Amino acid sequence: MVKIAIAGGTGNVAREILEPLLSKNKHKLVILTRTDPSPEAIVHPDITYVKVDYKDKASLTNALRGVHTVLSFVVVVLDPGSIAQKNLIDASIEAGVKRFAPSEWASPKVKEVPWYAEKETVREYLREVNREKKVLEYCLFQGGVFSNYLASPHKTAKHLVPVMLPFDFQNRRAIVLEGHNDIDGLTFTKVQDVANIVAEAVDYEGEWPLVGGIRGNYLTVGQILALGEKIRGKPFAVETITLEDIESGNVNTSWYPVLEHPSIPKEEIESFSKMALGGTLKGIAHAAYTVTSDEWNKLLPWYKFTDIEEFLSEAWAGKP
Repeated sequence: MVKIAIAGGTGNVAREILEPLLSKNKHKLVILTRTDPSPEAIVHPDITYVKVDYKDKASLTNALRGVHTVLSFVVVVLDPGSIAQKNLIDASIEAGVKRFAPSEWASPKVKEVPWYAEKETVREYLREVNREKKVLEYCLFQGGVFSNYLASPHKTAKHLVPVMLPFDFQNRRAIVLEGHNDIDGLTFTKVQDVANIVAEAVDYEGEWPLVGGIRGNYLTVGQILALGEKIRGKPFAVETITLEDIESGNVNTSWYPVLEHPSIPKEEIESFSKMALGGTLKGIAHAAYTVTSDEWNKLLPWYKFTDIEEFLSEAWAGKP
């Protein structure tokens, strides 16, 4: 049994991770949160909620005394300069934490995706603190895009908020880059699979890999469209734009994915969604959603990942 601290533990992805950790019935979980727990917070005898100020390293250090592993789900776009995560890393070292997982949970390439940029700041900080000697074992957990998002707006996980992609299965339509259907692709992993792998990684007795790729399924853009048409039973209306259009800010599509997410203020949803469409398509073109490492697949070879076609066929069964 070890004590695990989860920073940003009241968020939707973090709560998905909590489920398999709790099911093991052998870990104590400390949920670090900036605010008091909401009515939706998970209540369990093995969970303790601790209100923290991420600007106060001393209070963070006290909260992490006796903790073995820290999993961070700090929303990086809301942490300019990565102050919260840097302080969390410093506090982890001071408190004697053995393992740390920064707020990754997506893809290896972050420079091409504006809202992921701070992830590189944290990666460099972790490299720096271990430059002279290893003082903190860490792993970058990367699972690509959650397969669940292709079932949007339908909820296919207990806590994960559905997010709309440029591949809109609901309305049988898509927005893609001109000429990129067969050369660009994405790694899709069901959020429940990511959660299960993390739970197994906590118990893993060997040293964590620095880059922890989690590869569920890989599909090119063309394969995504073909799968959508097969599952939804009709051709998709496909709009195309060019990289030049994106670079010039000339993204004039007839629709765009509206990103309604708890981390995005309501008054910023429209502007962020329009920016995110160009950023997402540009990211796809630069393989920013392709997970190149499969370290956790290799370290846990017995784990069977969810097949995306089977999952989506079930998710969309009977839907108009």
